[in-house]
Amino acid sequence: MGPVWLLTGCLCLVASAVAAEAVPEIVVTNDYAFEPGVRLAARLVVRASHVTIDGRGAVLAGPGTVGDPKSLEDAGVGVLVEDATGVTVKHLAARGFATGLVLRRAEAVVVVGCDFSDNYHNPGHGWGELPPRGGIYAEGARHCVIQETRANRVWDGLHLVGANDNLIEDNDFSKCSNTCAKLWRASRNKFLHNNLSHGIRINREAGEVHARDSTGVLIETGSDDNYWYGNDITHGGDGVFIRPLNRWVSKGNVFVGNDMSYANNNCVESWSPGNTFIRNRANHGSYGFWLGGSDQTVLVGNEAAFNGLTNGYHNAPEAGFGHGGIVIVGGPATHTRIEGNHLHHNNGAGIAFRGDTASEGLVWRTEHWLLQRNRIEHNRIGIWGRWGSAIVLAGNTFTDNALGNWVTNTTDWIELAAGPITGVGAPVADLMGPETVLVGQKVRFDAASSGSAGDLPLSFRWWFAGQPASGPVVERLFNQPGFVRVSLTVDNGVLADMAWRDVIVVEPVDQELGTEGGAVRWGFELENNDHGRGRVGFADEAPGLIGNRCLRVTPDPYPGAYATVIYPATRDAGWDWSGRSTLRFWIRARNPNVPGWQNAGPVVRLIGPSGHRELRPAAEANLLNDPPFSEARWLWMPVVIALAGDTRWADRTTGEFSLGRVDAISLAVDSWGGDSFTLWLDGLCVE
Repeated sequence: MGPVWLLTGCLCLVASAVAAEAVPEIVVTNDYAFEPGVRLAARLVVRASHVTIDGRGAVLAGPGTVGDPKSLEDAGVGVLVEDATGVTVKHLAARGFATGLVLRRAEAVVVVGCDFSDNYHNPGHGWGELPPRGGIYAEGARHCVIQETRANRVWDGLHLVGANDNLIEDNDFSKCSNTCAKLWRASRNKFLHNNLSHGIRINREAGEVHARDSTGVLIETGSDDNYWYGNDITHGGDGVFIRPLNRWVSKGNVFVGNDMSYANNNCVESWSPGNTFIRNRANHGSYGFWLGGSDQTVLVGNEAAFNGLTNGYHNAPEAGFGHGGIVIVGGPATHTRIEGNHLHHNNGAGIAFRGDTASEGLVWRTEHWLLQRNRIEHNRIGIWGRWGSAIVLAGNTFTDNALGNWVTNTTDWIELAAGPITGVGAPVADLMGPETVLVGQKVRFDAASSGSAGDLPLSFRWWFAGQPASGPVVERLFNQPGFVRVSLTVDNGVLADMAWRDVIVVEPVDQELGTEGGAVRWGFELENNDHGRGRVGFADEAPGLIGNRCLRVTPDPYPGAYATVIYPATRDAGWDWSGRSTLRFWIRARNPNVPGWQNAGPVVRLIGPSGHRELRPAAEANLLNDPPFSEARWLWMPVVIALAGDTRWADRTTGEFSLGRVDAISLAVDSWGGDSFTLWLDGLCVE
């Protein structure tokens, strides 16, 4: 440990002497103002709440050499605010550290007019992530304000982890070698008028054309409901990347009036659902918007132009259409609204969609879109599409697209009036109906209160798991448990609106096995737990999907590898399942480990007195990594297993085992990494 200076008011005390190369630590417990413009080889630690540190242009110089990544790796933190409330830090600079400023478990901290540039920066790094370093790292920070602050020439300009409800305004976090703003489990933050440009790592002199894992904005792992307005997010590897590498999606993010242009790869790339883009610019990239696995996305009033040009960025052209303005391929995109966008001069399609290529649309299709009032001009192709269904076009204008439109293998392709449309308003779809229903229960979906502009009559187009229906009110009876996608488009013959319900159909269970108030009876086994520190926590959680409660399972500490949960822990159930054939349960998961789940899973064992039967997904598949429908990434997923095994579930018996005597059932999953994850189980039963 270096020297410690305790700053109380204007008093400076040197607590100890150490070697000359060590950096002293300044500990602040009261308000403090630095001498104007002073340069100190020191770091600052704030140990008190409700204090103000006025740097008055002071510079804290760390032990690292600016421009030498190796020397900066272990150069520590310039300013640390930890477990404090109501701290203000202003007009202070810190450079030569691994990280300029760290806010940890801090609340209502104000950072204004500071400079955390020239800390860890590594433009020469290859692919892949590095430990958190750079300008500002905020972990568990809440209700903080960061304004008029700089962090240039760093790895990450601003990195939020579990940091919620913060205001990030009028800052310059540009010229970063990894990301300008990175969010991980960070929600409800506001980013207003920031410079988040040039988040890119590439060696063009060496002939690289694809930027290495770098982007202006990176949003991942449950970072929900963040608001982005008027930010400069240009010249990135990507502009904005919403990335669920671990299948934990980020929803509800709203982007208004940002500029994401000149991205080396994609101006916007998203693989998460439920995000909204309004009046943004996504020009001069390889693609404007690249959105796969992006269900329930809204794109209104954006410009996507000049993407994929041969004299600009044109990485990774797609067979069939090349590049494009709004491109949604590679993953499902249901309930998608594309309205009022200006898509022009793209070297490819103005809009492109494509269902599952491997199965030629059998596994999933691009489904339930509204394309309305878009101007699609001077592209090589207007709309390019394959393997779609339930797509409605209204009021679009197509001008001078060299090859016209190319759409094939698409059902329920519905074209209303062509644009431009004047003097007619769009209807408003109003859908009332449940999201969870019971097998055999007649369900009413009511859109009769939908509004029409003027006296134009409304038409109602429904799709229930792809099957069409019509009329303002539809009743349905669902005979099997599972997931059903309910889609509605309402039109007045000229313009349209859309609504939907993603419905989970459940079947009551006579006897749940440990998932209805049985948390205390569960046990666990953990691989790699020779040290004995690993644990699994169980809790009964309300509400349940079936009954009143479900079971929450959390390995913590998690030593990695397979985590197995067992019911009952005493292994003495003595069930007679000789007349039964099927195991059922529902599962939901959140896993922060990248890249998510590994090996086969979930793996089920039926445990008898002298042996067991193991049932695992065929071909070592993992249902949590690759669920049968896109919405299972954030909703409940049903699992149905034949007790004797079948083509979907491989069975293997060890020792002597009979369904006539089952003493316990176990379920195992395996995750990359050692961070704690959470599973929810419900409706576990044998029929």
